Amino acid sequence: MKQWVGAGILVGFALLVLATMAVLFTRWLVSVPFMRDFLETYPGEYELPEGAPVGFPAWLNWQHFLNVFLMVLIIRSGLQVRFQKRPDAFWTPRWNKDRKISLTIWFHQSLDILWLVNGVIFVILLFASGQWMRIVPTSWEVFPNALSAVLQYVSLDWPTENGWVNYNSIQQLTYFLVVFVAAPLAAATGVRMSGIWPKNSPRLNALYPVEWARAVHFPTMIFFVLFIVIHVTLVFATGALRNLNHMYAAQGSTDPTALAENWTGFWIFSASMLLIVGAWIAARPLVLAPIARLFGTVSSR
Repeated sequence: MKQWVGAGILVGFALLVLATMAVLFTRWLVSVPFMRDFLETYPGEYELPEGAPVGFPAWLNWQHFLNVFLMVLIIRSGLQVRFQKRPDAFWTPRWNKDRKISLTIWFHQSLDILWLVNGVIFVILLFASGQWMRIVPTSWEVFPNALSAVLQYVSLDWPTENGWVNYNSIQQLTYFLVVFVAAPLAAATGVRMSGIWPKNSPRLNALYPVEWARAVHFPTMIFFVLFIVIHVTLVFATGALRNLNHMYAAQGSTDPTALAENWTGFWIFSASMLLIVGAWIAARPLVLAPIARLFGTVSSR
């Protein structure tokens, strides 16, 4: 135990030293004349297409909450599936008595289905409302602007943010990656490992080996965990009340220097966190079994 603690301290110290060196080097780099010119030319964001919507509609706030709620429980149940050695209970569907899975896998896959339904609705509304223009790059300028935003973050001279009007380019690329790359990857690999996949199809199994799905699915989950940690950190570090009002109360301003001083978004966020914590605690066989019995048979072995 002492060895692990010592190793953790050494790793933490090394990361702190590396982070300090990165900040100092980047601060020097952005002070060089040609880099100052680069930052002036590419301030970290570019103009959205004409007609791009401003602000967040209420449906986007609800979608954001549901995504957070489901993703937290999906990650929790996914880790349980990966590391659980002896399941507490099993579930058998009514329409297939020969199939039996652990109650944890049933919970994980049920959450996946809800998450996919929510995601399909989100994408439909995204394109129907024009909100897609905020997270889908529409200019090659996104790449130099993304580099500019990264340099500003690392130098600790953070770019002025006003997500109510426009995301900076690194945010836009990250959100695009989450919605249109990571989420489909998680879904495609999850389906391959689930009972939905036709196991008795040699041709399909040869074209898409389950080993490929397993090799991608867990790293994709790690990506989502890292995204959530960084995302939440920046939400609180770049104007918590303003950002929470954007994300939870559909309130904002076109003025990037204006901070929403009311606490509406904060209290909605706090209530949502209590709901998520409650669901996390409740996600155990005693609570899950009665729900699972609505769709099949639950047994201890």
